Amino acid sequence: MHLLINIGLILLTVSCMEFLSWAMHKYLFHGPLWFIHKTHHQERHGWLELNDIFSIGFAAFALWLIWIGHYSLDYRLWIGIGISVYGNIYFIFHDWFIHNRFKAFKSTNRYLMAIRRAHKIHHKSMEKHPAEEFGLLVVGRKWFRR
Repeated sequence: MHLLINIGLILLTVSCMEFLSWAMHKYLFHGPLWFIHKTHHQERHGWLELNDIFSIGFAAFALWLIWIGHYSLDYRLWIGIGISVYGNIYFIFHDWFIHNRFKAFKSTNRYLMAIRRAHKIHHKSMEKHPAEEFGLLVVGRKWFRR
């Protein structure tokens, strides 16, 4: 029974991370933290960009939760694992597939192409505003119609 609860907590955390990431992206990254996030909307001149500090921060928080939760195998461990799972999904979808930081991932899958189209539209604007489509895994229906 505990195993199912722990797996459920991981899956719930992954789902919550999509919503939290959307809200942070829209209201913080395209708001007061634009001075950091704008590096992601500009041409990259190296492998890393200042915007990667956000991923490092999420990873540090997840590792901290895993560390303090591993002693008693409590909810913090499973939430930390859920954040880490989302971080890996983010890396694969966003950095590898959408932005091609590694040139090994091509697909014509309808869902993946919709995510790619929505993200490309998001990056069409090099400014803080206007911008649309702030999610990673959930995008508007209009991107599936093409």
